[in-house]
Amino acid sequence: MQYNDDAQLDTSVVEDARSGGPGLGGLAVGGGGLGIVGLIVVVLFNVLGGGGGSGDGLPGGLGGLSGVGSGSNVTAVDNGQLSESCKTGKDANTKTDCALVADIESIEGFWSQTLPRLGSQYVHSPTRFFRGQTSTGCGSATAGVGPFYCPADKKVYIDLGFFDELKTQFGATGGPFVNAYVLAHEYGHHVQDLLGIESKVNHNASGPQSDSVRLELQADCYAGVWANHATTVPSANGKPYIQDLTQSDINAALDTAGRIGDDWIQSHLGGGSVDQSKFTHGSSAQRKKWFGQGYSTGDPGSCDTFSTSNLG
Repeated sequence: MQYNDDAQLDTSVVEDARSGGPGLGGLAVGGGGLGIVGLIVVVLFNVLGGGGGSGDGLPGGLGGLSGVGSGSNVTAVDNGQLSESCKTGKDANTKTDCALVADIESIEGFWSQTLPRLGSQYVHSPTRFFRGQTSTGCGSATAGVGPFYCPADKKVYIDLGFFDELKTQFGATGGPFVNAYVLAHEYGHHVQDLLGIESKVNHNASGPQSDSVRLELQADCYAGVWANHATTVPSANGKPYIQDLTQSDINAALDTAGRIGDDWIQSHLGGGSVDQSKFTHGSSAQRKKWFGQGYSTGDPGSCDTFSTSNLG
């Protein structure tokens, strides 16, 4: 994956809270860092973030988020350093956080053009970079929750250390496009929220045909749709953010999709057996299928996981 050196970056799409934040305390998950054992338990339900819901936590009864704190617990945001270091696509080719800025701008640029054709207007959703823990509209969160989208404040949250976990703990290939896929999946949840899909599903259900699985597979499909158009989305100066996307990049994303399927996680990082009744994100095969569906068609209309009886 190669970014266009001349693409213009705007870091206002990010809220950079990595340099400081509150002592949140009382966190429902880990209290300040899970370690791999806790991370595995959370990931079984929430890797690559669910649609989120209320301050009660994320879907499926996961207590990953504590209740929303008071104003004194608002996380400090400072984009100064990011804006100085991330100005063009050339910076994105050498720095991970700058690459993520380019990804976010490309993803949001695509959906701002596409959603009106689906009957809705796009609303900007900033991504918050944080380290360790942060406050959100859905409650207080630790890095162990994994990347997630919060409908209450319409923001995406991610501790960038998650990308290292994908490689070291899940054995994923990793790389810039894998990181972009993670973000595109979360923005898929934002699109679902804007289209009114997220509010209609039963987030507490589990199982291979559950609303939770269908929601996640659709977000994967939406990520694939963006990927299909990724090299055509222009930056403010007309230069595309992403210059080149190879089959190797797509293969890396498919590899990651396979390693975050419920069955793969249960068999490799859980107890060794697979219990489909606890599926909340879909099997490895399903996640690869629906990302591939979106990528091959480039059409969000092909991502209706709620009407089909054949999820793969």
